[in-house]
Amino acid sequence: MPFLKNMKIDIICVGKLKEKYWKDAVAEYEKRLSRYCRLSILEVNDERTREDSSEAENERVLRLEGERIQKLISEDAYTVTLEILGEEMTSPELAKRTEELFTQGVSHIQFIIGGSLGLSKELTKRSRLHLSFSKLTFPHQLMRVILLEQIYRSFKINSGEPYHK
Repeated sequence: MPFLKNMKIDIICVGKLKEKYWKDAVAEYEKRLSRYCRLSILEVNDERTREDSSEAENERVLRLEGERIQKLISEDAYTVTLEILGEEMTSPELAKRTEELFTQGVSHIQFIIGGSLGLSKELTKRSRLHLSFSKLTFPHQLMRVILLEQIYRSFKINSGEPYHK
């Protein structure tokens, strides 16, 4: 599907990758995805939080991180938040949903990955799709790699190309 090359996909995420192995994995998927779309990874600073922080402190952290994310959301973009309680789908279902969006004229998708506390209510309200990869909790660094792999898999499926199952 040559028209997909015109697609712009942003991954908006809280925090920076520190470990080399996460950076290497992300770089590999950025390289693989470059033949299918224009990919950008946009990072916002995370807020420090203690394990025993109060509900009020957690809300403050979510609000501050959410405000940083909001500044990066494009009005023309279809926003997808990654949430534990979001909609679960198989890889072929995600590929189909992505292809449907593209054929409906959506040319910009922004996936949003929250920090260690998740996402603010304001962000989840703004989202067009609440997507869950599992009811399990994953570190947000790993989630970035998992998301990139699934986006890559979606393009492979939609292009009719083989990809391991």
